[in-house]
Amino acid sequence: MIDFSAFQGKKAVYYTLGCKLNFSETSTFGKLLQEYGVTNVATGEHADICLINTCSVTEVADHKCRQAIHRMVREHPGAFVVVTGCYAQLESEAVSKIEGVDLVLGSNEKATLVQRLNDAWLRKSAVNSADGSCDNLHAFHSVKTKDIKSFAPSCSRGNRTRYFLKVQDGCNYFCTYCTIPYARGFSRNPTIASLVEQAEQAVAEGGKEIVLTGVNIGDFGVTTNEHFIDLVRALDRVEGIKRYRISSLEPDLLDDELIDYCAHSRAFMPHFHIPLQSGSDAVLKLMHRHYNRTLFAHKIRLIKEKLPDAFIGVDVMVGSRGERPEYFEECYDFLCSLDVTQLHVFPYSERQGTAALSIPYVVTEKEKKLRSKRLLQLSDEKMHAFYIKYIGTTAEVLFEKATVGKAMHGFTKNYIRVELPASLAHEGYDNQLITVRLGNFNHDRSALKAIL
Repeated sequence: MIDFSAFQGKKAVYYTLGCKLNFSETSTFGKLLQEYGVTNVATGEHADICLINTCSVTEVADHKCRQAIHRMVREHPGAFVVVTGCYAQLESEAVSKIEGVDLVLGSNEKATLVQRLNDAWLRKSAVNSADGSCDNLHAFHSVKTKDIKSFAPSCSRGNRTRYFLKVQDGCNYFCTYCTIPYARGFSRNPTIASLVEQAEQAVAEGGKEIVLTGVNIGDFGVTTNEHFIDLVRALDRVEGIKRYRISSLEPDLLDDELIDYCAHSRAFMPHFHIPLQSGSDAVLKLMHRHYNRTLFAHKIRLIKEKLPDAFIGVDVMVGSRGERPEYFEECYDFLCSLDVTQLHVFPYSERQGTAALSIPYVVTEKEKKLRSKRLLQLSDEKMHAFYIKYIGTTAEVLFEKATVGKAMHGFTKNYIRVELPASLAHEGYDNQLITVRLGNFNHDRSALKAIL
């Protein structure tokens, strides 16, 4: 049982690191606590509850998590500090020992976060009242990867216009460089029917765009004997949702049938995010990826054939174990040849317990930075070339709320970022689809100017 009185009048602050999935989950946690009477802290206020949702994709991410915990403890002395997410799963006991931390919840325990917070909160209050202390609990709860079975639903808007619908969690791939399967568990998903219900609820709340999120969303259906394409078809029939976007989708799980469906869909946008990781077949083999360059290039060609205006984002890892100079050059040349829009470049980070550590060739940090710089420059060139094609055209833009006196921003169907100057911005444009003419680049070339 949850003691409502324990939460009444309490204020909470939330901090999220990592992926869109984490942000979606944090927003859901906040919404749940709000139902029990917890409000968000205003600027300068002291929080009673601090919740940190962590990431562990790189060593840098781990460091940022520890920094965030220390900062929260420092800024909100005496607050009940809860840590969850991937870093909390992988290093639950170590995180629990950090000064100021009360409760650490692994991936399986997130589904019951409110109940566990309630129990721990009351336990801490009882202990401290009895002896007059204000000690932290330093409690942690996590299970082994094989025992992570729960699925925590999430369809949350957060501070954005777009909703993020969690359709899948976990991963069965175990790429040699990656800890995510250990942090998130094996692939699992809810039913299509339950996801349709969540989409319909988003409509009731005024939602117009939904992003499908997960760890490996193309693997949807493994626990319900359903298929991702069937989920797409079902969501496409939900009246009121004007736009869907599919987040990162593995190339070997991106069916040709799905590409064809998106080309004729009512609401699925011409926008794809596909992880490549390396454009060298030798490196892909070392990574234990499930495809090669030939398959990846086929998917890109097919997308552009069916949806010529499609925005295609591509994840690339540089400096991985085994990426010899000639392999990087293969990757660079391959990316040059692809009709893609943007590169998301990630320097390789060694992760304890991963198979990649047994690969002998090591790329220096200096060389990683040089390779990253080259790819980021290539990304800028491709992005700007893509944007230029649409200057002078008209497009429908879904605008997001902006701070008073600041420019508004939004995105076209094919994910071109559009800026409406502060002089023309209006709060009535928030979450509205507005047809504009696309002008030239803004001051930092991050968006095209909207002309009403």
